Amino acid sequence: MAHTCRGTINLSTAHIDTEDSCNIVLSSGGRTYHLKASSEVERQRWVTALELAKAKAIRMRNNQSDDSGDEEPASQSDKSELHSTLKSLASKLEDLSTCNDLIAKHGAALQRSLSELENLKLPAESGEKIKAVNERATLFRITSNAMINACRDFLELAESHSRKWQRALQYEREQRIRLEETIEQLAKQHNSLERACRGAPGLSSSATAVSSTSKGSLQPAKGEASDEDEETEYFDAMEDAPAFITVTADPKHHRRSGSNLSGASEGHPEDWNLEDNVFESANQTGDKESMCKDVLPKKRRRTRIPDKPNYSLNLWSIMKNCIGKELSKIPMPVNFNEPLSMLQRLTEDLEYHELLDKAVKCESSTEQMCFVAAFSVSSYSTTVHRTAKPFNPLLGETYELDRLDELGFRSLCEQVSHHPPAAAHHVYSKQGWTLWQEITIASKFRGKYLSIMPLGAIHLEFHSSGNHYIWRKVTSTVHNIIVGKLWIDQSGDIEIVNHKSKDKCQLKFTPYSYFSRDVPRKVTGVVTDADGKAHYVMSGTWDENMECSKIVQSSTSSEGKQKTVYQTLAPKVLWKKYPLPENAENMYFFSDLALTLNEPEERVAPTDSRLRPDQRLMENGKWDEANVEKQRLEEKQRAVRRRREAEAVEALEEGKDYEGYIPLWFERKVDPLTGELICVYKGGYWEAKEKQDWDLCPDIF
Repeated sequence: MAHTCRGTINLSTAHIDTEDSCNIVLSSGGRTYHLKASSEVERQRWVTALELAKAKAIRMRNNQSDDSGDEEPASQSDKSELHSTLKSLASKLEDLSTCNDLIAKHGAALQRSLSELENLKLPAESGEKIKAVNERATLFRITSNAMINACRDFLELAESHSRKWQRALQYEREQRIRLEETIEQLAKQHNSLERACRGAPGLSSSATAVSSTSKGSLQPAKGEASDEDEETEYFDAMEDAPAFITVTADPKHHRRSGSNLSGASEGHPEDWNLEDNVFESANQTGDKESMCKDVLPKKRRRTRIPDKPNYSLNLWSIMKNCIGKELSKIPMPVNFNEPLSMLQRLTEDLEYHELLDKAVKCESSTEQMCFVAAFSVSSYSTTVHRTAKPFNPLLGETYELDRLDELGFRSLCEQVSHHPPAAAHHVYSKQGWTLWQEITIASKFRGKYLSIMPLGAIHLEFHSSGNHYIWRKVTSTVHNIIVGKLWIDQSGDIEIVNHKSKDKCQLKFTPYSYFSRDVPRKVTGVVTDADGKAHYVMSGTWDENMECSKIVQSSTSSEGKQKTVYQTLAPKVLWKKYPLPENAENMYFFSDLALTLNEPEERVAPTDSRLRPDQRLMENGKWDEANVEKQRLEEKQRAVRRRREAEAVEALEEGKDYEGYIPLWFERKVDPLTGELICVYKGGYWEAKEKQDWDLCPDIF
């Protein structure tokens, strides 16, 4: 009724007529349709149906209470709610009218009494006071009548506009239902198209090539290239190719003719030696023990947590109302979480910290860059199966990981902002490096996928050499939000810069595509020095391993597009993912380190994530209690925020400065290299832990 398309007729104003035994004539607004039925019986059925539809259209237009039951159940409930509201208004108006009658009655009695008092022989002063009271009573009666009249006018206005409101409400509801159905239908068509493309004969060889080179990794069932802009549509390009080509050289040939090396690399093949070079074993499974010979484990850590309960909940039923919204502002039950906070997930990036311990021993800054690049990629290996969302930390929440005696480092995180959510992180290693960062998570729900964009720079400094590396994270995309199995992809570029030597490493995370012949989750890159000369080629996958190949010669390809051809020595594995523990699929696919992150520990700060009650309840399998506790904590945080906002308004009214929330263990400073305002560790936490002096910690749990 409220929306039409070309060629439609409004049945509520249409005229239905019959010409003969089989023809029907519909006319409305100057438009006439002639319909022909196959028989007189069929014509009569059509006439009956049209008359019924016309009657229904007239009822809908007039907004009668006896509408047919063909509308949505939500519409009936909304109309009943509207009618009940109008009845309540009428009831209140009757109460006000009764009060008005009583006021008029008592006011008249009061005025009679005052008139009688005026007729009495009283002093002049008393008469004036009685007259003033009489005038006030008259004004009170006039005001009461005005109030009653205004209420009556309001009710009449509400009744006259109720039909308009209901029609607008019905139109908006239909539009929303139509949008939801369209989005769901598009998602199903998208999945059908992907299955059809995957099963096409012309792509069978490509699918075989992908599966044979995936190194046994679990491939996602469905995928698409992620992008941060929902307004732009991108398509897979079959002819797309890497910007460079790598060819493995013959070591014997280059040993005989070392003078033939191009200016791309100053090194000789003899330098690429397994025994003498810092690039050690290709097999890294035993490196956990060999990396830290001077630090011995002093505490036995847990190796399992309670199994994940089997709760079924439809993610689309919640997310369909949140298209385009910031993820951190969407209230989510713990059913979509994992029992770790974002601070703990940030700390989990240190799982392969031994790569940085190796990098300390590098004499060449370009070699050191290779290990830093491998470390930057290794932080994504834990995400391949981890589709659950970590808990959003409360403002002031902290997390420490003190493994100074066991692994040689200690880490501290603090949630320094709530909207936008931002966490500050500081790591000190006695092996000779320090890492710090402030990460703000920007996330958008795009309908079929969820984009997660970590904002902020990661700083890494080596104590002995003074090399200072800076890089930023790539975009993570969670696919198949509507239908299908959830899976995660990483896409984008990482530029790692050594601000002392000006060395660079450009890493490219290739988005997953059915039409690509490349290995899924592929990462490639080149390490160059300050003059732009390439020294190493990085290659691998972000979920399995990273290799490094030393460049011995470079040239330019003349075939097709000009590309750089790097002739390299045999690659060496810098990083290889640790296997997941047994029964990991029932423990949220946690790694060995992740299983220990939420293990209860003594002497931690009262704001530590391990002490968060809803997270602990979820880990223990009590999800219903965890949801209740999560709501309590969030409401407590909202109350604190409202109080802080009230204090800010009060300070503004008094002309005073209001600093707002100040982090406890970090302070904001301008970074001299990036020019950004970031939170850096100001000290005091580990000293407070030693003294067990937590008086400054807020009560957030």
